[in-house]
Amino acid sequence: MDRLFFILFFIFINSCAKVSIQPSKEPIKIDITMRLDVYQHIMKDIEDIDNIVYQNKTKEESSLVNFFVDIAYAQSMPKEVEEAALRRRDRLDKLLQLQKAGIVGENKDGLLEILKETDEFSKSLVKDENTDRMIIYRFLAKKNSVSVEEIQKLYSKNNQEKAPSGTPIEVLDATSGEYSWKIK
Repeated sequence: MDRLFFILFFIFINSCAKVSIQPSKEPIKIDITMRLDVYQHIMKDIEDIDNIVYQNKTKEESSLVNFFVDIAYAQSMPKEVEEAALRRRDRLDKLLQLQKAGIVGENKDGLLEILKETDEFSKSLVKDENTDRMIIYRFLAKKNSVSVEEIQKLYSKNNQEKAPSGTPIEVLDATSGEYSWKIK
């Protein structure tokens, strides 16, 4: 029995092979086009939602083909997201007045921020707007498999570009590396 055990042990030890992994002499290549493609889809989604919010209808967008594309996109959106976009559209004029008065500004997180003392109605308006924006941001993050923070960064840039001149926006100060409020 000991002999059999010794033979099996000897075979087992000799049958183990040494594994050697050699690194590739070629440099590692990373395909960044996939990430770019994701961001292009996100920007298209942002544009489509903004078309609902801002009612951007040019002559070209009013074509019959685009009419059906818009319907198809709206149908692919959950009802909660579509309703959030429609509520944002309904309160847009009031919020623009607050922005032009310097009471509210677009912050670095893609949300509105109250900068000056204001009435309860305006506070409620800003709170409701931010709630609806977060509904949209969470949907886009889940749809595109990215973080909500990434969506917020993209939307922040988009919202600040659309903000009217003379309104407050929170921007990165290149010299200090900190965010500060500027008038657009």
